Amino acid sequence: MASAKSCSGGARDAQVQLPHVVMFPFMAKSHATPLTHLAHLLRRRQLATVTFFTTPGNAAFLRAALSGADGVAVLELPFPDDVVIPGVPPGAECFEALDSLSSLPAFTAAVSLLRPRFEEELAAMRPPASVVVADAFLYWAHAAAAAVGVRTLAFFGGNMFLHVMMEVIVRDNPVAMLAGGASDAAFTVPEFPHVQLSLDDLPFPFNEPDLMAAPSMRKMGAKLLKAIADSHGLIVNTFQAMESRYIDHWNRHVGPRAWPVGPLCLAQPTTPPLDVAPAWMRWLDEKAVAGRAVLYVMLGTTVAVPGAQLREVADGLEHSGLDFLWAVRPVDADLGGVEERVRGRGMVVREWVDQRAILRHDGVKGFMSHCGWNSVIESVSAGVPLAVWPMSAEQPLNAKLVDELKIGIRVVPSKHGMTSTLVRVRSEEVASVAKELMKGEKGAEAARNMAALAAKAREAVDEGGSSWRAVEEMIAGLGQPA
Repeated sequence: MASAKSCSGGARDAQVQLPHVVMFPFMAKSHATPLTHLAHLLRRRQLATVTFFTTPGNAAFLRAALSGADGVAVLELPFPDDVVIPGVPPGAECFEALDSLSSLPAFTAAVSLLRPRFEEELAAMRPPASVVVADAFLYWAHAAAAAVGVRTLAFFGGNMFLHVMMEVIVRDNPVAMLAGGASDAAFTVPEFPHVQLSLDDLPFPFNEPDLMAAPSMRKMGAKLLKAIADSHGLIVNTFQAMESRYIDHWNRHVGPRAWPVGPLCLAQPTTPPLDVAPAWMRWLDEKAVAGRAVLYVMLGTTVAVPGAQLREVADGLEHSGLDFLWAVRPVDADLGGVEERVRGRGMVVREWVDQRAILRHDGVKGFMSHCGWNSVIESVSAGVPLAVWPMSAEQPLNAKLVDELKIGIRVVPSKHGMTSTLVRVRSEEVASVAKELMKGEKGAEAARNMAALAAKAREAVDEGGSSWRAVEEMIAGLGQPA
């Protein structure tokens, strides 16, 4: 493993005046990827030198994502030997290796075993760290940085609406009013009366009326919120034109200072075309030449969708009559033979795909998504309207923002007549929403709104734009007293 003292390269003498930004992403690709984009941005604009901390099992992914960002070091912190944490699979070093979302609190606790080594390496860094950008899930890293006199900026990977709503949910406990009420009961957010939260909009465990339920998840959530509150600022992958009312509210009434610096995916250099394009890209090219609009379907990579539900999706896509590209997870999912039945019109991909390249493709005109924030912001950046199907974690709140912006339409779970708890959305709903997005008036309206928002996203990151300035001001502020 490289020593922290060797983090600067041969060009350090020429860059000695630049701030040294240390980044410590949570061990999940969805959390790490935006910070690699930010590193590319800081290096390309010569605003800072950058060093990443991670574990050996995550280092290869980070180094690949940072390819082309000159002078970025990746330092590895190995887990202590022979440590067994109840609830965490042996050898797990990333969120994707966990058996379920319920293992997350145990995993975040296990990762805290890295603190002594991280604190030691951070204190020894030359040049010294100007700031640590740490994911809120690494709440202990914020305390470790403070212990050696280094300020922190928090990162969580969500949007500003999410941060504001979570403050309200923790403060007002809307489930107390919603649980046991009418099916259409709604909690009106006092600061934003236009936002009506239903029980389905509340993330777990805040949708549980029993305050003693899921204690480990609640304790972890409290630590996350404290890490953010104690930080010098909050980096948010959003932009002013999309969330100005929530950014302004946070900065005036909550804090710490939010820095909307996105969409960060627009900072990532475009990958050069491969000598031989993947089969899915060649297929998209053929569809574009034929003038056929394609629906892209991706329902997330971290939470497994039950096989019975995936077969409902397959049936719905088959009967929609649409051309579609479906990146399915898990890769060995049994889809009931749909690949053969839709051959030529639909393509099912069971390998890694470059989602940003797919969304930027001229032939892709709609995206059916689980509504993870990276997927939403990538879709916004590409101007592709959404069919949103939130499944877990913060995704229901992301979908509320999509509703407010009118850039997508909802996949609505059935509340009646379901014969299996593994199936929440019937094939008929999948087909109906897909057709409405691609051919209906609601889809056309979402496409118009998304195109306008995409233009504002590009303006935000262009020189002189709101996100361009926010990055500059954030880094310039590192020279001010904490």
